[in-house]
Amino acid sequence: MAASVKYRLLALAVLVACLGMASTRSIAQGAAPAADTREAKKAFGAIKQPSGEQPPRAIGQYDHGCVAGAVKFPANGPGWQVMRLSRNRVWGHPVLLAYLGKLAGDYQRLDREPGILVGDMGQPIGGPLLGGHASHQIGLDADLWYLPMPSRELSIEDRENASAPNVVNAATLTADKAQWKLAQAKLLRRAASYPEVARIFVHPAVKKALCDTAGTNRTWLRKIRPWFKHDDHFHIRLNCPEGSASCAAQAPVPADGDGCGKELDDWFQKLRAKPKPAPQLPPAKPMLVSDMPAECQALLAATEQAERIKAAASDR
Repeated sequence: MAASVKYRLLALAVLVACLGMASTRSIAQGAAPAADTREAKKAFGAIKQPSGEQPPRAIGQYDHGCVAGAVKFPANGPGWQVMRLSRNRVWGHPVLLAYLGKLAGDYQRLDREPGILVGDMGQPIGGPLLGGHASHQIGLDADLWYLPMPSRELSIEDRENASAPNVVNAATLTADKAQWKLAQAKLLRRAASYPEVARIFVHPAVKKALCDTAGTNRTWLRKIRPWFKHDDHFHIRLNCPEGSASCAAQAPVPADGDGCGKELDDWFQKLRAKPKPAPQLPPAKPMLVSDMPAECQALLAATEQAERIKAAASDR
């Protein structure tokens, strides 16, 4: 398809979506717009490609938003390989792709380690995922495995079936010496060293292992935040980038201390506490498309319209 035709079709799709979102005009005419009552994770999860040429924007909150102008991260690159390709969670804001490439290169060149294995990033236009994560919605989150990248290129089967090793001994709540090595500590320190990083989520036992071996330069530890699970991977989250006025930034990490004191002790108390019986609650109401930010609803509608136009054109 010629570029001019492509852009005209995309412009038409965006126009149709924006007209559909013009709620004030509809109300003024006496007809309220129909709410999109589809389940959000199913609607956003069904999108296979972004809608086309759009300025990159992270929209909304990390756990309640979407991303325009997302880019697909290559399955292989200098110092990285991507896992679980069938999930199609290999999309992100361009700043995330640039960060991962820089991290992989620096980890190889400066730390003299083999490279990184990249897990889940986000969907083509972000939004709620079909399973596994509450966040990863605005193109600024990525999971990295603790397992070092092998020297050979992994097959599709390897990427789908290989297991991410657990680096935490669940009985002692300590880093498992059989899996936790200096290479993992170097990777986390390198990952936290860049200014665009907002925080990195790890299991409390991993944070404790880093606290015990960090030495005198400990400022980078502030970005390493303990969180539930994260015993076989860690989660990198970037700050809202320029040009994303609708991106809801998280509060910055504390400006003093290293997070290795009472805050970490409190986490171990939570983990060691006897589980309380779960209250009998009604099932949570699923998030609907109409519950998403208006910009995300418009982006979804434009993308779906572009897919319909493309499919119709291919049938001619």
